[in-house]
Amino acid sequence: METGMIISLSLYFIVMLGIGLYAYKQSTSDVSGYMLGGRSLSPGVAALSAGASDMSGWILMGLPGAMFVTGFSSTWIAVGLILGAWLNYLLVAPRLRVYTEKANDSITIPDYFANRFNDKSNILRVVSALVIIIFFTLYTSSGVVAGGKLFESSFGLSYELGLYITTGVVVLYTLFGGFLAVSLTDFVQGCIMFVALILVPAVTYSLLDEPLQSTLHSVNPDMLNWIGAGSVLSIISAMAWGVGYFGQPHIIVRFMSVRSVKDMPMARRIGMSWMIIAALGAVATGLCGAAYAYENEIVVNDPETIFLVLSELLFHPLIAGFLLAAILAAIMSTISSQLLVSSSSLTEDFYKTFLRKEATDKELVAVGRISVAAVALCAIYLAYDRDSSILDLVSNAWAGFGAAFGPLVLFSLYWKRMTFLGALSGMLVGACTVLIWIYAPLAQNGASLSSVIYEIVPGFILSSIAIVGVSLVTKPPTQSIVELFDEVENELK
Repeated sequence: METGMIISLSLYFIVMLGIGLYAYKQSTSDVSGYMLGGRSLSPGVAALSAGASDMSGWILMGLPGAMFVTGFSSTWIAVGLILGAWLNYLLVAPRLRVYTEKANDSITIPDYFANRFNDKSNILRVVSALVIIIFFTLYTSSGVVAGGKLFESSFGLSYELGLYITTGVVVLYTLFGGFLAVSLTDFVQGCIMFVALILVPAVTYSLLDEPLQSTLHSVNPDMLNWIGAGSVLSIISAMAWGVGYFGQPHIIVRFMSVRSVKDMPMARRIGMSWMIIAALGAVATGLCGAAYAYENEIVVNDPETIFLVLSELLFHPLIAGFLLAAILAAIMSTISSQLLVSSSSLTEDFYKTFLRKEATDKELVAVGRISVAAVALCAIYLAYDRDSSILDLVSNAWAGFGAAFGPLVLFSLYWKRMTFLGALSGMLVGACTVLIWIYAPLAQNGASLSSVIYEIVPGFILSSIAIVGVSLVTKPPTQSIVELFDEVENELK
């Protein structure tokens, strides 16, 4: 089994590194090319890159595992994410593409905030960059841990060696190829994930002896209940994951890189088609996996490994290796995106802004590569703590970005009256609300408020209120900011 899987994985790694070499020769001579692909991505590459960097191992492990345990009640998470992604393409993508180019060719999200509000003090840039670097370093470590455990469980390698293999390959193609390498590898990885999420549930379903619904009823009658053991608040919490899309830097930066705003409708169609089918495949994997395990008396100790269990049991080793590569693709695509966004902030929002304002493009690209390696080393260091709660970390980071940046991005794109202080207040209120909701023991028996409702809900609401309230009581934006807003509006008509 291991030989065939190793062959498939070796081919996968070679392809990823080959793409990194190609991208190195194409677009890394200037900072815009290295960090934003020169705003030249096709709609297909941008859409699949956004999807692959978004889903991570969650689509192949987290959601199937949740479906395996609880059944249809976990589908609300997928429903929320699909709606959120669609609204992100509809509301954010076109405007952000135009606005970031008009606003002094903003390359990073903090860069856009600073230029959008003409922030000469750089407070917005620094605060938003700090949020990105801290959260993404932790977020990246969760993916590194997943890679380490994957190699440990599948090949019997040491956990630490798995960390270095996973991170090493990602760092190499990100380090040299920059944004173009990350986007092209994400495209390939998105295709691999797409095929895997069709193949595994389809084959598993075909091997069931009894109808799926009756088997699931035998496993646990509650699995057929869309409400499950939860409540209305739990459904709201599950669907609220979709709200987080508006503030995820590693996703919305893909919109900034599309070659033209006219390509956005095509990118939306491609991206949403991919996501809907992938989400349905993940849901079906968990449900069919539960039925197959029940019929064949297979003990699955960790529900989140059901995709891996089915891959090894039902497929030839070479195909199983391909399916394992799909899990790695999901993990690595997100790690690479987070590494690049973090390094972009370190380079543009700290090094260039405060240390070397006259730095050349060649120097900034070099700093960007050093930053990629530095963030990766920090992530590996954090990943050595195997007792850290990876799922909680991802959930908290998603909520933090969604509440701190989501309302800020939306209002900045649609509300002319929004002010600098309104933006800063909204970002701080959103981030602080999430932290209080997670860590303050304010619920019954000293539990956190996260046990009542997902922290992104109050964070997003209070951030929006802060933006509107502070903007209305502070001095209106300057004429130059208003003119920039009007210029963007006219181009979008």
